[in-house]
Amino acid sequence: MADRLGAMAVLAGFSRLVIDCNRQLDDPTSIAEHSDAEQIPGNHGLSAEQRAERVRSCFRPYQEAVDAQLEALRTGRTVEEFAPALIAVHSFTPLMQGGAPRPWHCGVLWNVDPRIAVPLIHALRVEPNLIVGDNEPYSGRHPAGYTIDIHAERRGWPGVSLEIRQDLISDSASAERWADRLSAALRPILRDATLYRSEPAYRTSS
Repeated sequence: MADRLGAMAVLAGFSRLVIDCNRQLDDPTSIAEHSDAEQIPGNHGLSAEQRAERVRSCFRPYQEAVDAQLEALRTGRTVEEFAPALIAVHSFTPLMQGGAPRPWHCGVLWNVDPRIAVPLIHALRVEPNLIVGDNEPYSGRHPAGYTIDIHAERRGWPGVSLEIRQDLISDSASAERWADRLSAALRPILRDATLYRSEPAYRTSS
C-alpha cells in the first residue's frame, strides 16, 4: 500500500505479543498473558524492569518513528498549512476461539473524524460481495486503541485504522490484491487537498 500510494511506512517488526504498539501502556493487554484463550508463557511473571525494557526497546522506538515520519512530512510548513494523514493497518483472525466466525473481509475503524473513514467505507462497499465493517470487528471508539488516538486525533489530524482478515492476506498474491483494492479506494480520498488540515472539531484529549 505504501508503495502504491507513495507513502511512508513505519513497520513495528515484532509481534504484538511482545508488546502491543496499539495499546496504552496501562492497558492489561499491552503485554498480554493470554491471547484467544492461549497462554503466553513468556509474558507471565514479568518484573517491572522487564516490562520497562520492552517499552524502551520496542514500544518507544516505534512510536517515536511514527512521530518523526509525520513531522518530516510537515518540514517547512505550519500545522495551519498542512497536517499529514495517518493510516494504521492491522489484521484480525477469522474466528476467535470459542466465538462466532467473523464475516467481515475488512474493517474501517474510526472515532470522531469521518474525513477518511466514511468515504472509504462507501468506496469499498461498491464491491457487492465485500463485507466491510464500520467499526467492526473492533471499534475505533474503544479506548484500547493508541496509534490513531495519539498521533492523529489529539492533534485534529486526519486518520483511520484498517483491519484486514488474516486468511485473506495469507500469501503474497492475496496481500498484493488487498493492497491494490485498498489503495484504489484510498487514492481519490487522499488526493483531496482539503483533507490535510488540523480540524479542532475532531481534536480529542487522548
